[in-house]
Amino acid sequence: MITKMHPYISETLCERCGECVSLCPYDVFGKEGDSVVVVSPEDCIECTACVDNCPHKAITMGD
Repeated sequence: MITKMHPYISETLCERCGECVSLCPYDVFGKEGDSVVVVSPEDCIECTACVDNCPHKAITMGD
C-alpha cells in the first residue's frame, strides 16, 4: 500500500505569515484565528511548493 504524504506545520517555527495559504492552489492550508493550519491534507498533491517556499522552514512532508 502506498501512503500519501501531506504537509505538517511546526507550531514553533511557523510565524503565521500565510505564504503557504496564498501559494497552495489546492487550498490545503487555511487561517484559523491567528494560526495557519492544514485544513485539507487529502487535497495535497505532494508538489512540495509549500516546503520549498516557506520563509521560516516550518513545513515538512510526512504521512
